[in-house]
Amino acid sequence: MSNDATEANNTTVTTEPTEATTQTEATTQTEATTQTEATTQTEATTQTEAKRTETSGPRDTIYIGKKPLMAYVTSTLIQLSNIPCVSIKARGMSIGRAVDVSQIISRKTENAGYSIGNIRLGSEALESQDGRTRNVSTIEIEVKRNQ
Repeated sequence: MSNDATEANNTTVTTEPTEATTQTEATTQTEATTQTEATTQTEATTQTEAKRTETSGPRDTIYIGKKPLMAYVTSTLIQLSNIPCVSIKARGMSIGRAVDVSQIISRKTENAGYSIGNIRLGSEALESQDGRTRNVSTIEIEVKRNQ
């Protein structure tokens, strides 16, 4: 074989694209398009969620948990300075703390003009960790700013 034969083989390999190369390029373009679309959708979802949290108005419900009592009293008083009525909600073992919060606001800040409105009692059916359904007591206390 001469150099001409070797050059002919090299030119054939380098100038003609194979089907595998074409499929790989098409797959790469499809994957890039899919990734771009997924990224765009994720960014749009994130922006929508950010707008939703930014546009939420004043919060008229205080959920009682395990924080110190005065944290809930302070939070309720801050909300009452902005809106006329706030609901204090609790369930289970936190019901006593919710009652304490409402009593502190109505009795200790008597001169500020806050009073207790409607009180709603109820229960919720919750599924425990072992799979059984059990009822948990709930309370909702409205605290109002007197006009």
